[in-house]
Amino acid sequence: MTINRRSLMVVGLAGSAVLALPLAARADGTLDEIKKRGTLRIGVTQAPPWFSKDPKSGAWTSGLGVSMGKAMAEALGAKVEMVEVTWGNAIAALQGNKIDIMFMLDATDERKQAANFPAAPLLWYSLAVLARDDLPVKSWADLDKPGVRIAVPQASTMDKWVSEHTPKAEIQRFPGNAEAIAAFQSGRADVVCLFHPPLLAARQRLGKGKIVVPTPAESRPSSAALRKDDTAFTAWVDKQLLAFYQSGQTQKWYEAAVKDFGLDPALAPPVMKEMIK
Repeated sequence: MTINRRSLMVVGLAGSAVLALPLAARADGTLDEIKKRGTLRIGVTQAPPWFSKDPKSGAWTSGLGVSMGKAMAEALGAKVEMVEVTWGNAIAALQGNKIDIMFMLDATDERKQAANFPAAPLLWYSLAVLARDDLPVKSWADLDKPGVRIAVPQASTMDKWVSEHTPKAEIQRFPGNAEAIAAFQSGRADVVCLFHPPLLAARQRLGKGKIVVPTPAESRPSSAALRKDDTAFTAWVDKQLLAFYQSGQTQKWYEAAVKDFGLDPALAPPVMKEMIK
């Protein structure tokens, strides 16, 4: 058969039309695929306490996302399959049918254009501070004093928040998280303010300081990303997340992961909004 430019254009348009079809029209939904395949594929990346790989065995042995993935796979009568991704390419991995779900992705407006997100939050994380052990901190008002040195990443949500709530403090602005944490480590800052997940790693590494969620608490939900337009699987995941959260199982998995990471769970802010005081 002779292939000319017009033929290629027709084939290209046909391919585009297939890609534009809803998931259910061009393939089985995720639930059916999982049952046929016998595995639930979850995206994982080295980020304790959410996902943690054993450096000796190479197995993903710990983390809230790992525990949650295993429980969902069991509920589907399937095995869990860990697929290593990065935070940056997780959505592409969903679109390319490499994974079925990625835990701990916030449902931003931009991501919603490329992926589905359940209505129920996976958990809540909070704006927190890693403070000197001898510094009394319960509220933002405790930090809103001359002489209190607060390190934040410049032009970030944290920068905006402390600028509004602690205008009397000495606010030190740095290019990123690492530089702000380094200022605290060296004693140039009394506290470093970030959303609490990276503070867990900082506290574990530094071996000093206390993590506090000052009041009034500023908390935000995190979620799980799923393939776009798969309404059946999205509804199923929504029910699972809600049940895990309401039963307290999400908090239990989180505390176990924090303990595996080498921290006392009592030192870590909770991930249930109702427990944040």
